[in-house]
Amino acid sequence: MRSNRSSSMLHRQQVWVYVVGFLFVADFIFYGYLPSHRRLQSLAEARLQKERLIETAESQARALPGLEQTLETVEKAVLHYEDRIPAETDGALGTFWNQVSVIMSSRSLTDPVMEPKDVIVADNLKCIPVRIKCKGALESIFGFCNDLRELDRLVRIERLTLTNDSDFSGVISLEAEAVIFYRSEKGPGESGLAGVIPPGGLRNDT
Repeated sequence: MRSNRSSSMLHRQQVWVYVVGFLFVADFIFYGYLPSHRRLQSLAEARLQKERLIETAESQARALPGLEQTLETVEKAVLHYEDRIPAETDGALGTFWNQVSVIMSSRSLTDPVMEPKDVIVADNLKCIPVRIKCKGALESIFGFCNDLRELDRLVRIERLTLTNDSDFSGVISLEAEAVIFYRSEKGPGESGLAGVIPPGGLRNDT
């Protein structure tokens, strides 16, 4: 009897030891290890995010001098931008053609043609697409394009085609689609271009 009771009590003690041990382990896992693990993960993610922010800041800092230089270049380019878009006058296109004629003559270019297209209006800014043709030596053609860029008014070249002469004499034919701009100072519906350009465009046959 006593042996059985002793054995039963010993068994119960062992069970309680296991239960208490299990409770200690569970307490450690649920209230110690897991919260600590989550905190470590949060710290690791915060550290990684901070490192990424530092890398982004360093990258932006390295790019800043280049951006400042680009901004300075753009500011210089647009400083007199409006000055290169003249106000509309009755001879606006005629003045441009005279400038082009002088350039072509100075570059010994022949067969000059300038054909304007319909005026495009955007707020108080107007632009005129112009088809320009001429012939001459390659060096003169490139000089002509450079002179157009250096004019006191804005001229944008949309398309440029160079064609060699069929007998390879060194004569190059240029055909360009250019756009000139001007600011409107007239009322709605008034283009100020009437009588400037004849229907077939401007030609200089001399």
